[in-house]
Amino acid sequence: MQKNRVYNIKEAIERIQSYCALQDRCQWDVEKKLNEWGLMKSTIEMIILDLISEQFINELRFSESFCRGKFRIKRWGKIKIKNELKIKKISEICINKGLLQIEDKEYLNTLQQLYEKKRDSLKEKNKFIRNGKISKYLQQKGFESNLIWELINKDK
Repeated sequence: MQKNRVYNIKEAIERIQSYCALQDRCQWDVEKKLNEWGLMKSTIEMIILDLISEQFINELRFSESFCRGKFRIKRWGKIKIKNELKIKKISEICINKGLLQIEDKEYLNTLQQLYEKKRDSLKEKNKFIRNGKISKYLQQKGFESNLIWELINKDK
């Protein structure tokens, strides 16, 4: 028996509207939450259609705010952001429009800052190992390897 179980559709709609109003949510997040509450699939589909028509759920708006937030706050690269949006079943069109929220100049500045911070924190003397560690770190953050190596090679 789950604590969050909802027995009343009206109550479920009110709670899920509050959940969506708190921050942008995608359809996948909302569906997952409604499943946790133990609602039937047909009820979930009806509620989701209602939320979409009332603009509580908007995949494009979600994608744009997700891209801005993950880039500016967590300093993720485009690859990691794109993969996370794919996990949430966001369409390729919405993902691409969301990624347009990240300006190229700001993106490259962030990459440069992360590179310098990592480079300065490493005590490794061997240049090849050092560059490998920097590259691996920046790739884990979701930045493109060609941009990373361009930066590393420029710094020689």
